[in-house]
Amino acid sequence: MNDDVIIEKNTDNLIYKTFFWMFLGLIGTAGIAGYTYFSGLWISLVESNYFEAILIGELLIVILFSLFFKKLSSTTVAILYFIYSMLNGVTLSTIFLIFELNSIIVLFATAATLFGLFALLGFITKKDLGKWYYLLLGTLIASLVISIINMFMGNSTLDILIDCTVLFAFFGITSYDMNKIKNLQYDNSIESDKLYIYGAMQLYLDFINIFIRILSLFGKRRR
Repeated sequence: MNDDVIIEKNTDNLIYKTFFWMFLGLIGTAGIAGYTYFSGLWISLVESNYFEAILIGELLIVILFSLFFKKLSSTTVAILYFIYSMLNGVTLSTIFLIFELNSIIVLFATAATLFGLFALLGFITKKDLGKWYYLLLGTLIASLVISIINMFMGNSTLDILIDCTVLFAFFGITSYDMNKIKNLQYDNSIESDKLYIYGAMQLYLDFINIFIRILSLFGKRRR
């Protein structure tokens, strides 16, 4: 078996495991979100101000994952990934309060389709997408700053522009992340049994952000 065949098999195995773990995370998020809303648990969480604590917990996990991923064991990073997906399910339960269920389902499928297309683009391209990363990151940071300012201004048109900008930025980041994940097998600084967890977390975050922005732009709101 020549080297090209071995590399292709390793790449296919990495991509399969990455998407499998991403799928597990999304299933967990969807299950927890549905349970939190339909069981009425969200009411207790809001009344007890636990939502803020959960949001802080999510942020801390992302920071831990980003800064200490290479130092943590594969078991630890897997646990952090699933804890994050569960906590995110709790916070995402609020979408059922705002949007109609049919709209959520349709736009989830739409987000999945668009995510898949841009992920495929990142996988098949031969170009180096690294030069676009800082431009996309800068766009996200600028959008975050403007959105914070707009919280005090209350300009609905600006909100739409921000959502559109962030959405297209995450289209690009999805392609970049997929391209990066494809080449993770050459990164000797990361243990091989953690590569797909890292990839799953990156793509999970990309998909969730795409879904939220599409829902914000096109979701049918409850009356």
